[in-house]
Amino acid sequence: MSRPLEALIKALKKFPGVGEKTATRYAFYILNANQEEIEDLVVTISKVREKLRLCSNCFNLTDMDPCSICSDPRRDKRCICVVESPLDLVAVEKAAHFRGVYHVLHGLLSPLDAVGPEDIRFSELIERVGKGGISEVILALNPTVEGEATAAYIGDRLNEVGVKVSRIAYGIPVGGSLEYSDPLTLTRALENRKDF
Repeated sequence: MSRPLEALIKALKKFPGVGEKTATRYAFYILNANQEEIEDLVVTISKVREKLRLCSNCFNLTDMDPCSICSDPRRDKRCICVVESPLDLVAVEKAAHFRGVYHVLHGLLSPLDAVGPEDIRFSELIERVGKGGISEVILALNPTVEGEATAAYIGDRLNEVGVKVSRIAYGIPVGGSLEYSDPLTLTRALENRKDF
């Protein structure tokens, strides 16, 4: 295999979830695509890198400031959903149920990796809540050790301010099986049960 093709495959393997076979298929697609398609791809990637920035309010990726969610008058500005990353925001938005606004932390607390509150958008959240007008902060963080630590830290700090703090429920997924669920998931499912 030629060195340029090997280099392209190696570069494509850096994408999340892309292994050797997928990277090879992508590389051959690029080789067989017409020049216009490749130029469009390159221009689109360049534009994304050039035009996207963080919303000054919620820290989501946007091409306008404030972002379309923060500037939407139909959104409930009193309710903030805290997420780890823009990808998590996209997941919540796809559910099409939440009508408040967001705060993207861009990371989670991880003492073992020397990631503290100053390394994520925590102080901006406290400042935002401190301005008043916030009735609830929903913590939508992944149920990992880092997510749990971050949720506990944020919850403690926001309880001092006197704002209602809630957490999204965790449990057995629809279509899931009890026998394959881990103990923590089962514990959370029992803790978050609802009246029938």
